[in-house]
Amino acid sequence: MKDLFGQAMWDYQHGQYTEDLKTETTISEEDDLPVSYLFRTFAQMPPLEQQALQLARGRVLDVGCGAGVHGLYLQNERGLEVHSIDLSPKAIEVCHLRGLRNAEVQDVWQAKGQYDTILLLMNGAGMCGRLKQMGAFYTHLKTLLAEGGQILTDSSDLLYMFDQHPDGSYEVPLYFDYYGEVDYIVRYKGQEEAPFPWLYVDYNTLQNVAHAVGLDCELLAEGEHFDYLARLSH
Repeated sequence: MKDLFGQAMWDYQHGQYTEDLKTETTISEEDDLPVSYLFRTFAQMPPLEQQALQLARGRVLDVGCGAGVHGLYLQNERGLEVHSIDLSPKAIEVCHLRGLRNAEVQDVWQAKGQYDTILLLMNGAGMCGRLKQMGAFYTHLKTLLAEGGQILTDSSDLLYMFDQHPDGSYEVPLYFDYYGEVDYIVRYKGQEEAPFPWLYVDYNTLQNVAHAVGLDCELLAEGEHFDYLARLSH
C-alpha cells in the first residue's frame, strides 16, 4: 500500500498541505475528503461521534486511529488510558507528534489485551471489509473485551442509494452479495491507492452478527443521513 491517507496527514501536520484527498467507491463518484477533517476537534465532530466519545470509559482501544482525534480527546479531556492503533506508519508518527502517548502501528487482528471500550468510528463497523468476515471479526473483538466491556461503532445503511419501487422495496442489482460491500479508492497528489474492500452495514445485519457471536447489540442513536451509533457488549 502507498499509505496515501498517512501521507496526507503527515503533510498537513508538517505544514505541507496543498490539496485534499480524493475518494471514490464502486457505487459513488469521486469526491473530495478535506485533510483538515482528519484533524477535527471535538466541537467539529458529528453528533454520533461526540456521543461515542462521551460514552467511552475505562481502558480504551481506538482502532484505525488516523491522526488521533478521538484518542487525544479521551486522553487529554477525559483522562482515560487510550491505546490507539492504525496500519499507517505515517499516521502513527503524526499521533506521536500531536502528543498521543500510546499509539502504534498494528493490525487489529493481531491486537491483544483487555479493554473496557473498543472504538470503531468513521464507519468502523465495516472495517472487516466484507459481510462474510464479520462473524470472525467480531469474535476476535470479543476476546479483547474486559468483563462488562463495550464496542462503540458506527456505520450507514446504503439502501437509500438504490432505486425504490412504489411498494417500498429497493432495486439492488443481483451482482451484489450484499449492497453495503464496496471497493474504496483513494487518490492524493497524482497517486492512486490500490482498491481495498470496505463495508457499510445496516443495523439489523450488525445486530444479527453480534447475536450470532454472543454479543448484545443496542442501537444508541440515529443520524440524519441513514447513519447510526451502536453498542455491542457481553
